[in-house]
Amino acid sequence: MVTKTTFDNGIRVISEHIPHLHSVSIGVWVASGSRHERAEGERGISHFIEHMLFKGTERRTARGIAREIDSVGGVLNAFTSREHTCYYAKVLDRFLPQAVDLLADILMNSVFADEEVEKERQVILQEISMIEDTPDDLIHDLFIRNFWRNHPLGRPIIGTVESVSSFTGAAAKEYLRRHYHPGDIIIAAAGNVNHEDLLRLLVPFEALSAGESRETRDSVPESCRSVERFERDLEQVHLCLGTSGISHTHPQRHAGYLMNTLLGSGMSSRLFQEIRERRGLAYSVYSYLSAHTDTGSLVVYAGAEEARAAEVINLIVAELRRLKQEPVPGEELEAACNHFSGHFLLSLESSENRMTRLAKTELHFGRNIPVEELLDALRQVTPDDILSLAGDLFDDASLTLTLMGRVAGVPLDAGTVTLT
Repeated sequence: MVTKTTFDNGIRVISEHIPHLHSVSIGVWVASGSRHERAEGERGISHFIEHMLFKGTERRTARGIAREIDSVGGVLNAFTSREHTCYYAKVLDRFLPQAVDLLADILMNSVFADEEVEKERQVILQEISMIEDTPDDLIHDLFIRNFWRNHPLGRPIIGTVESVSSFTGAAAKEYLRRHYHPGDIIIAAAGNVNHEDLLRLLVPFEALSAGESRETRDSVPESCRSVERFERDLEQVHLCLGTSGISHTHPQRHAGYLMNTLLGSGMSSRLFQEIRERRGLAYSVYSYLSAHTDTGSLVVYAGAEEARAAEVINLIVAELRRLKQEPVPGEELEAACNHFSGHFLLSLESSENRMTRLAKTELHFGRNIPVEELLDALRQVTPDDILSLAGDLFDDASLTLTLMGRVAGVPLDAGTVTLT
């Protein structure tokens, strides 16, 4: 059972009671992420704040926060995306009061002590270095920078060495003041939790001043066609090839889910079978959808030896072209529907995943979407729906290729990579 309450200050509280679970997952979701940062002086500050909220409050030290959640066998963590930031805890149901108190304390009473700012700055600089040393992670940031060129969606969530080095506690507090408004906050909980009991625990959040929603408005990005090469002495050529995708609320989003499943999600997908199983050209090859409020992308990743990289790229392009030119056989579409539905239903055995789904459906649709509604929409997708969506999305005007490794000799450019 899903229940929703809106506080007078605008915070939305959504919970799902799952009595057979012993756990509760609760998250505070803020509709503010790296997309909403100013180009100068704020790149990566959302992620920086996410780190700093665990580094001490007026009541607790950073060590005290860590020891308190560990002492009940729970998890306390956070993550930043391009459009939101989430602070969450997962605990046994009897420890929910402690988890809520911790979340309220770090969100409303963090002190941003100078010494903690300096320590965490170094941690994040090491995190940036770690990504730079991990090519199969870095390639995705390089791709999105090229795909959403000159737009906030193309910036790395973590920021840059220069931006992170400039942050101060005062700047972080000012950003919180401008962006963490109750009207942009959702608190979601799932597990063995009673909604009325949860509301009583959340009374401290009602004290947040209503104010206005964040002052930064979103601009709609435009993707651009490009081939970018990043020369590095690596054993493999890492590549991302992508084109336009779907937004969270796209009317054909269910066709998009299944199209991506067919293309590169799982061992039976077309890309995996053709590139890895049939030809042995790559160990890792997959596709994914990256959806945002008003736009999205579909991206294929692969890692291959330098001499075979062009062949892999041509095979990826051929599979994209095939989706926009040939109807998917009915039994293949049915198998993709079963694959997607099965993974989705298995994910709901976790209170954390259920909490996340509650928050995201509220963020994007303003309501809970029943499981059966989603499953029914997937079952309604036809081969013509896939063909139509692929025809709309797979356009040379937005086709972007990013390569990293020993790439100077890969015989490809923007003129030879085409879906027409």
